[in-house]
Amino acid sequence: MSWEVTRSAYYQHRTSGPSRRERDDVDLTARIAEIHADSAGTYGAPRVRAELAAQGRRHSGKRVARLMRGAGLCGRTPKRWRTTTVPDPGAALSADLIRRDFDVAAGRVDTRWCGDITYVRCARASGLCPDSRNFT
Repeated sequence: MSWEVTRSAYYQHRTSGPSRRERDDVDLTARIAEIHADSAGTYGAPRVRAELAAQGRRHSGKRVARLMRGAGLCGRTPKRWRTTTVPDPGAALSADLIRRDFDVAAGRVDTRWCGDITYVRCARASGLCPDSRNFT
């Protein structure tokens, strides 16, 4: 297949600077990188696009994703929840220290906690809940 391009058009294209869209992409990529940095690297293309829209800059999600990919930016995904404890069917049952009495008087709130602490999600880095010294 032969492309019919005039000599003047070829040299004009070769010597011309970046197109308007390419210049806009450079500006938009800088803004995307700024939003991504403000989110501590957690925002992906959908959230970055929503933030741009909130600032009055409407762009397609595919364009934002393409520019993020080109800039080497990606959002953080939450870790997959993994089961860490597999119960042993032959193990003895634990002692019922509160004898299934879950009623607590108003003055003694926050005195009885029960549950498998390996599955209680907490914000603290230790992975244990409020004060791990109170667990027996």
